[in-house]
Amino acid sequence: MLDLIHVYENYLIQVKRASGNTVSSYMRDIRQFVDWLERVVKTGILNASQQNISNYLDYLLEQGKSGATVSRTLASLKNFYVYAVSSGFLEVSPITDQIHIERGERKLPQILSGREVELLLSQPAAVDPKGIRDKAMLELMYATGIRVTELIDLNVEDVSLEVGVIRCVSAKKTRAIPLYPAALKALGSYLSDARPTMISDASEKALFVNINGFRMSRQGFWKILKYYQAKAGIEKDITPHTLRHSFAVHLLENGADLGALQELMGHSDISSTQLYASMVNKKVKTVYEKCHPKA
Repeated sequence: MLDLIHVYENYLIQVKRASGNTVSSYMRDIRQFVDWLERVVKTGILNASQQNISNYLDYLLEQGKSGATVSRTLASLKNFYVYAVSSGFLEVSPITDQIHIERGERKLPQILSGREVELLLSQPAAVDPKGIRDKAMLELMYATGIRVTELIDLNVEDVSLEVGVIRCVSAKKTRAIPLYPAALKALGSYLSDARPTMISDASEKALFVNINGFRMSRQGFWKILKYYQAKAGIEKDITPHTLRHSFAVHLLENGADLGALQELMGHSDISSTQLYASMVNKKVKTVYEKCHPKA
């Protein structure tokens, strides 16, 4: 696979006569995608599906990448697959017109209302280990606003039920995030009543595990979320980071300041947090225009 990528790089340089900056950015985007595929999906770039590519673009947005950066990544991958097809390595490209990012625009999922959040969180029937686990994951996501990659990377040692916080370790920083009582209760139930019966090895460090007893995957959580979305009858397009964005907007609507929200979200740049403030302002403006007698 690396040989194909190297051949493509030579093609860009020798045949397309692309500039050094173009070749560098294309190859960086492709190699980062290859690394993500191998780490998360356990597959190679020629076996990637359209869903894999959509998930990767969502992942980049979760990491705070701009719409322009994600759009460029999509273009890099699209050009690579065009080459792979024309060279006979693939019969058809996995990238179709259905995958699209508006250049320069951050693509966000719809925000859930407070009622929709309550409806979603109430769906898991905490009567068996799987239901107890699912409830704990959904409660934890909305309680903390962590990214789905951060959720599945959590270890048992990152939880302090006594203090009521979790420790979230990312590539950039470590932050302690408090839990509201319902989330704390759900997590405590999972740790005491469900996880011990689900793990296959007592030395397993992962906080959340799948039915085989190993660390939950990002795709696994995606399926769980979609299942409960359907069960709740919520028609909005919920993705694994919908609860993160809902967490941020709901905090701002209830008086949180941007600095505190930036710390909770793990944003290195306040501009990422300000996006949520603009969303709240748009909502206020809509309410004003709808309700003010002279608007």
